[in-house]
Amino acid sequence: MRVGIPKEVKSNENRVSVVPEGVVQLIKDGHEVFVQSSAGNGIGCDDNSYISAGATVLPRLEDIYAQAQFIVKVKEPQEHEVLLLTPDHTIFTYLHLASNKKLTQSLMKSGSSCIAYETVQLSDNSLPLLTPMSEVAGKVAVQAGANHLQFNRGGKGILLGGVPGTRRGKVTVIGCGRAGSSAIQVALGMGAQVTAIDISHQRLSELDLLYGSQITTLYSSPHTIKESLKTADLVIGAVLVPGAKATQLITREMIEAMSPGSVVADIAVDQGGCIETTRPTTHDEPTFTVGGVIHYCVANIPGAVPNTSTYALTNVTFPYIRTIANLGLTKAAEADSALRAGINIYKGDLVYQQIADDLNLAYRSLVLT
Repeated sequence: MRVGIPKEVKSNENRVSVVPEGVVQLIKDGHEVFVQSSAGNGIGCDDNSYISAGATVLPRLEDIYAQAQFIVKVKEPQEHEVLLLTPDHTIFTYLHLASNKKLTQSLMKSGSSCIAYETVQLSDNSLPLLTPMSEVAGKVAVQAGANHLQFNRGGKGILLGGVPGTRRGKVTVIGCGRAGSSAIQVALGMGAQVTAIDISHQRLSELDLLYGSQITTLYSSPHTIKESLKTADLVIGAVLVPGAKATQLITREMIEAMSPGSVVADIAVDQGGCIETTRPTTHDEPTFTVGGVIHYCVANIPGAVPNTSTYALTNVTFPYIRTIANLGLTKAAEADSALRAGINIYKGDLVYQQIADDLNLAYRSLVLT
């Protein structure tokens, strides 16, 4: 198979979908690999490292799409990339279609087959390709939030860990899956007072057993969220419904009741956000303010730490990449139910029920041919 690795084009996205070690394995498997020039620069892998691994380096994005059958990316294709897709292409990347009707319709129109990292799902309902980036996002969100709490960044001037004789900062984490749990870990490490809110009694019990009196656990309800936000300095929104648009649990009214200079970070922004006042931002302009509250809503948080993120991501994606390259999408999906669950669009048809429901688009049951 001809595998294409384009350079990411989203703002400040410096991750790459396959590292040179992966190229070596794909070449050993008998495939051709085409890498766009400078695709790996963000992680310190220059063109020569890919050439040494056996890849053909091509200068333009258009060249990659023209040569490759199987496109492997990190982030969703941007508008000009979608125009390069044909029915002969299979693309494997983060897609987050449930909050993006325009992209979904454009991908369907291309006739391509599109597999989403975030909906590859194991039999225990875990999301193996989303997990490492959720962990990164949770940790970076707390770091970024702590930074924007500084007075010189527009914040209220609170140090999360405080110092003797002063109060520690208060962090509220809503949604305690992988992202939220990682945020809790970092916030506690910084010395903050942490409140964890979740709808799962089991998850709250696990956190209580793990951290004991170090944290406060609350069952999620509009009341508990509202009351916790009133005194929070930093709020991490980490709500996840696999493959679906995020539920907006934090209302504008709740935001406006927070003290000026507080910070909210919406990790769920890729899926539409769990805060009513959310809108996507970039690493160039990461924040905006509503009601005196700073909003950090970067849609590719892990892109801020591309070296860590790339290796964490490719550790879990590469086995699937290799399977698809070796067997082709149809046989690979027949052999692996988790990969089958990752298919959002198959030969131009939308085959993921939750996305179809969220976007009010026609759904077709997946029939592999």
